[in-house]
Amino acid sequence: MTQKKKPSPRLRKNEIRDKIIEFLSLQNKQAFNYKQIAFGIGATNPANRIDIINILDLLTEADEITEVSLGKYKAKANRGSENTGIFVRRSNGRNAVVVDEEQILVAERNSMHALNGDKVRVMVSARRKGAEPEAKVVEIIEPKEQVFIGTLHIDGNYSALITDSKYLAADIIIPRSKLKGGKHGDKAVARIVQWRDEEMNPRGEIVDILGRKGENTAEMHAILAEFGLPYKYPQNVEKAADRIDAGITQEEVAKREDFRGVTTFTIDPRDAKDFDDALSVRTLANGNYEVGVHIADVTHYVQPNTIIDKEAQKRATSVYLVDRTIPMLPEHLSNGICSLRPDEEKLTFSAIFELDQKANVVNSRIGRTVIKSDRRFTYEEAQEIIETGKGDFAKEIAALNSLAQELRRRRYDNGALEFDRAEVRFEIDKDGHPIDVYFKESKEANKLIEEFMLLANLTVAEFIGKAKNGKKAKTFVYRVHDNPDPEKLANFSLIAMRFGYKVNAEGRAKEVNKSLNRMLKNVKGKGEENMLSILAIRSMAKATYTTENVGHYGLALDYYTHFTSPIRRYPDMMVHRLLQRYFDKGRSADKTKIEDLCQHSSEMEQLAANAERASIRYKQVEYMADKLGKVYQGVISGVTEWGFYVELNENKCEGLVPVRDLADDYYDLDEKNYCLIGRRHGNKYMLGDEVKVQVARADLDRKQLDFMLVEDNGNPNKPLPPRPSKNKNHGRNQPVKGAKKKQKTRTHGGNKRRKS
Repeated sequence: MTQKKKPSPRLRKNEIRDKIIEFLSLQNKQAFNYKQIAFGIGATNPANRIDIINILDLLTEADEITEVSLGKYKAKANRGSENTGIFVRRSNGRNAVVVDEEQILVAERNSMHALNGDKVRVMVSARRKGAEPEAKVVEIIEPKEQVFIGTLHIDGNYSALITDSKYLAADIIIPRSKLKGGKHGDKAVARIVQWRDEEMNPRGEIVDILGRKGENTAEMHAILAEFGLPYKYPQNVEKAADRIDAGITQEEVAKREDFRGVTTFTIDPRDAKDFDDALSVRTLANGNYEVGVHIADVTHYVQPNTIIDKEAQKRATSVYLVDRTIPMLPEHLSNGICSLRPDEEKLTFSAIFELDQKANVVNSRIGRTVIKSDRRFTYEEAQEIIETGKGDFAKEIAALNSLAQELRRRRYDNGALEFDRAEVRFEIDKDGHPIDVYFKESKEANKLIEEFMLLANLTVAEFIGKAKNGKKAKTFVYRVHDNPDPEKLANFSLIAMRFGYKVNAEGRAKEVNKSLNRMLKNVKGKGEENMLSILAIRSMAKATYTTENVGHYGLALDYYTHFTSPIRRYPDMMVHRLLQRYFDKGRSADKTKIEDLCQHSSEMEQLAANAERASIRYKQVEYMADKLGKVYQGVISGVTEWGFYVELNENKCEGLVPVRDLADDYYDLDEKNYCLIGRRHGNKYMLGDEVKVQVARADLDRKQLDFMLVEDNGNPNKPLPPRPSKNKNHGRNQPVKGAKKKQKTRTHGGNKRRKS
């Protein structure tokens, strides 16, 4: 029996302090959490844990180290020296430069009119006592290519773009010759071409006219342009797609496994047109089921390095706004040739499984196939068949549902996370105006499809990732989800404990996730549900694409990829091509090239998600614009130094209660405890609190609702979550030092297809 390793002796506090400063100063300006610091300085004795956390707080307060993000610390940037960083321009004038993760203020007079995202060289001034450090831009090394969205104002000889940007307060002067036919009140896209040091306003030119301000299409296109996403398809790409022959030859069919005689159907959202997956099912002679997961064979039609492929690669994903889809592929392909429409022969790439009655995979294979779907179901139609046992292919759907439920049960037993919140959808009229809000819940029909897509993605990832005979796995695309940040998880565990829920912050991932799932189940329907659900999600890492497989934490899988949606995701196309390459005994693909494409796809996925959330916010504001003065119950969904956000119970619309409107006191942000605290009376407004608010303002340009508290008296007796050290933010003048940008609050909605 192996003996447990003895912990290191406990260090004295002065010794810990000196070691922390020395450790961070030698780490090339990297940031570390308290566990990494403890390991780095050799303070592994459990008794030192509280000491380290307290000392890190004290060193930060004394400005000897910097807390660059929640729970991550680094040495201070050198003062009086030159540094390189990324410029952050804000419309409120609090510009900054990010140097090695630290934000340093830059006054406008010292900015050289750098734009948000520009790479700059700065001189960091020596710190004056009692003042924040400042930097001066001395060179714009690499300007970021960008455009600005706004409304044209033309009056006499004066014309300008009044921008909607949160990164630029100044209007852009547009010469009459550069208006591109734009008229007063048009929504437009502009580019800055000159900004002289002595001028308050930049000069620019119009890139495109989007339409009249307030018109739905113009506003949706403005959102896409804001995030640098395309809002129209190049005509030459569409023409190239139109020339592709949809015919399926006997020669091609002969190369594939034929499933045209097997019961096959699709289950998709009611408004979907791009059906990229279908299921087939039949009972084998031994009583087992054969289930085929058939995926549109996009790469049969879209060849590498063609004009269509290059456009798809650039876009990387379809974008799903509230009222429209901006497809990755031309509609002739996405909604036509490749879409698995009923009663049409289609080419597919498939994962086929033999499953026993208990959903154990007995055999599986992957290969190219040909199918003919017998029926197109909406999720609602399939759900009705599951619930009633009546309808087309009721027996087959019941069998698949039974298998899916067992797969799902086993997945959660293995430690997969179960985040299951209702999504908000808008009912839109012919002019794009939201007339109603409804909630979309994931039911058995949705979960049926989800389980078989997960199974196919896992199987494909394992097929390549699990190299045989001790060989090195070939380059492949993985969908990975890293472990959560230990500091965030520990902080969340403390807050959950305050409400009586135990969440394991340490230990095996399976046990941590089981405790999270137990908490999410027990909190259902309770006042703290919203707060704890939001914080649980925020404690998780983001899923990304990469060639370096680290597994998928949320799904509790060692291997995972995206194979099932090549119509709308470029990584799935990459996976299809790599699979065929390796089936054909090809050499391992260029890892650097594939990794670059993975990184680009991850970035574009994030931009698409941001655009979707912006479209939801716009429709929320538009929906609430005629409800000014109405009173609603809601829950605090985000807390910042400028106020707190409230999500309304009735329709999940979200708005801000500005701190300037909390007239009873001066409020400081307690960032670690997600609350605002009044200095004089101690009133607290905490994430997850239930409040009553009145709709005060609806600003479509800023996509923001402002609420006013109906009962503005806070809760002075509310206890804070337990913390090992005192809060360092109390009593400081606003804005709070170290306060982060507006917290990202989880917004649901849009017509986005399922994602795994």
